[in-house]
Amino acid sequence: MEKIIEELIAQQKKRLLRSAQEIMPRIIEDDLLQPNDFPLLENNPYFRYEEGVLEGLLTARMAYLAR
Repeated sequence: MEKIIEELIAQQKKRLLRSAQEIMPRIIEDDLLQPNDFPLLENNPYFRYEEGVLEGLLTARMAYLAR
């Protein structure tokens, strides 16, 4: 189960980066640690949705590992 969750997280991180690069082509993965520094990302509902999906997966991993 842990491997599946890790794979989902990795895929979602790639998806989040792709969605950010559609908005800001020169953005890199490290920039996504502080998306609030980039108003174009901060105010984009599609990006924020994808970011929320990632946060949900990270929360699920934490809950699984705590159990």
